Amino acid sequence: MRPIQTIPALVLASFLAAGCFDASPPVGRWEGTYEDPALVIVARLEIDSAGKIRVSAPNATSDNEPLSEGDRADLRDKLEKGLETSWPHVAPLPLEFDGHAFHKHNGVAPQLEWDGRRQRMTLVFYSGSRRSVHVPLQAVKDFGTS
Repeated sequence: MRPIQTIPALVLASFLAAGCFDASPPVGRWEGTYEDPALVIVARLEIDSAGKIRVSAPNATSDNEPLSEGDRADLRDKLEKGLETSWPHVAPLPLEFDGHAFHKHNGVAPQLEWDGRRQRMTLVFYSGSRRSVHVPLQAVKDFGTS
């Protein structure tokens, strides 16, 4: 008789857990950069209250030789200026959100990752045969003020 009594408790716990799960994407703006000797990325993300997602991550790579710190700084500046100019023209990207990751429709690879507990957003950057790069993004009130 005891196992039958636990079934309603398990069902109730499942409904309560499902009610606590919020699969609506976070709303806000985020920016971030990533650099290594062969890659520079600047990224910008905006999710509005309707769930519309705009993201852009201009980048520059060097396959031949490592980039010096000065070269990377110059590239970062050029990419940031280009992003500032192109941002008004960035179209929404249809992504599905599962409460933690954003994916392309029916996609497997995450495009963005959200840690709701820590309020942290990460862009996952893919480029050719290179391993994916996780670009940490910082929340900003307005772009260009981070």
